[in-house]
Amino acid sequence: MEQISAKTPDLSPDLEAKFQALERTLEGLGSAVVAFSGGIDSSLVAYLAHQRLGKKALAVTSSSESLNRDDLDLTRRLAAEWGMAHRVVKTNELQNPNYRANPINRCYFCKTTLYESLDAVAAEGGYAVVLNGTNVDDLGDHRPGLQAAREHDVRSPLVECGFTKGDIRALARRLGLENAEKPQAACLSSRVPYGLAIDIPMLAQIDQAERLLRKLGFSQLRVRHHDDLARIEVPPEDFARLLGHRQEIEEGLRGLGYRFVTLDLKGFRSGALNEGLT
Repeated sequence: MEQISAKTPDLSPDLEAKFQALERTLEGLGSAVVAFSGGIDSSLVAYLAHQRLGKKALAVTSSSESLNRDDLDLTRRLAAEWGMAHRVVKTNELQNPNYRANPINRCYFCKTTLYESLDAVAAEGGYAVVLNGTNVDDLGDHRPGLQAAREHDVRSPLVECGFTKGDIRALARRLGLENAEKPQAACLSSRVPYGLAIDIPMLAQIDQAERLLRKLGFSQLRVRHHDDLARIEVPPEDFARLLGHRQEIEEGLRGLGYRFVTLDLKGFRSGALNEGLT
């Protein structure tokens, strides 16, 4: 993977300015812990923090049951390829009854647990600050986790430097990050309708269901969990291909404990279970 130069060709002047601002911001921190989930947002922050801070940057990933196992494996592999210090911690949000009850602000309890763990890691290692991968586009969505970030003084360098999701992917492509096009992958609990209590077997069931679809070649997907019904979301252009695997998918998901398997005709959309919230 190429090293960053002072000037990066093929970027628009606006994105070049944001990129340089991000580099200056990260370098000015001195040291940092980065919340690293394997998504492209946190990957970009982690990669650039490593480039600018070297051994004074530490990527930390939660091995909570709410993170799919494929993404956990990805964080380990990327950090090793970059040569970045990386630690996996076990967070315990599922021990919190407020989280398990799955209210509309469930993410607040999850992120509070995560940031408490990262604060402890930062204090133990003498790191100056904790960073996340929040970007400008996230600010207009239903994201209770942002409150937890504010309460724990977590910094969002992508927001500070004006990065949108499109900016992040464009810069990640230019820097050669292999997951530049990785679809958004919110935590597994986001597949469960608010008010339906969450437990570890349920999250494992969802993870296995989505892994089955990924093994069939689908990348942008969700399996929404409605008790014994699995509601599959893929982009409309993938409907025909998915139906070509209809029997395999139906048998596979039934084998995981679902009685009914449906295809959502509206297609994939991130945050579908937030629809109707005010």
